[in-house]
Amino acid sequence: MLNRIVGQSNLLVSEIGLGCMSLGTEEKMAKRVIEAALEEGINYFDTADLYDFGVNERIVGNTLKNVREQVVIATKVGNRWNESGTSWNWDPSKHYIKEAVKRSLARLGTEYIDLYQLHGGTIHDNIDETIEAFEELKSEGYIRYYGISSIRPNVIREFVKKSNMISVMMQYSLLDRRPEETVLSFLKEEEVSVFCRGSLAKGILSEKKWDDFSSSIKEKGYLDYSASELNDLLSSLRNKFDSRHLTEVATQYCLANPAVASVVTGASTPEQIRKNVLAAKSPALSNEELELLKQLSKASTYQEHR
Repeated sequence: MLNRIVGQSNLLVSEIGLGCMSLGTEEKMAKRVIEAALEEGINYFDTADLYDFGVNERIVGNTLKNVREQVVIATKVGNRWNESGTSWNWDPSKHYIKEAVKRSLARLGTEYIDLYQLHGGTIHDNIDETIEAFEELKSEGYIRYYGISSIRPNVIREFVKKSNMISVMMQYSLLDRRPEETVLSFLKEEEVSVFCRGSLAKGILSEKKWDDFSSSIKEKGYLDYSASELNDLLSSLRNKFDSRHLTEVATQYCLANPAVASVVTGASTPEQIRKNVLAAKSPALSNEELELLKQLSKASTYQEHR
């Protein structure tokens, strides 16, 4: 497994990372998945305090405790559960972040977090206060670096302009090329790395057959694609790239962008881990193949303030 540097930091992360949200709360199986990831050379593990009311952080931390110095643990903050646990509120305040990090550290069983990420955000937040919280946590040794998880270009640009963040986690795939139109080149120029999620577009860009997709996708399509457009595109992709699995094509498309540090994929079984890693280890796409993929798929733009 190849590693890539994250932004202007000394973090080296595997080209495939494990998004831990889909691990579930059955600890024995979750540990099997994490251990399979380690065996395959994955060193980046992404969780959040929101996932399963913190249980996800506990499982991740407990499983990785014996290899703590060899892995990069990322978690997120900003979504605050209400007392009943039925919903959460957005809270990017300095006070909340500095209290929440202590609970995450306790659940993870570690003295520091490698990458602490704001789990969302809007342009109307007090961004200066949020950045101040992260900078203080760095100076106090609780976190090594920080970033944001966001799909909003205006928020991303504001954080890049004002902070020392090293990364952005965002949705990006062959079927969702909006980041290409707005922020990927900008982030590359600013030496801020991208952690890519959603590379398989809810499993559409995998070996699943059309009949196995959800009824919603079969009826409504996906993002800018109607159901018929999506079906036609998948047929074209399989015809043009008949010697490769679609998972490989989708993964290599994301890895080809120079702003991307890692493609973060979810997995609920060791077998899924191995398939994701094989996709990352497959041959890179040629310039001609990349151009063909861009011709076949749609480019679109974000609404700036959505």
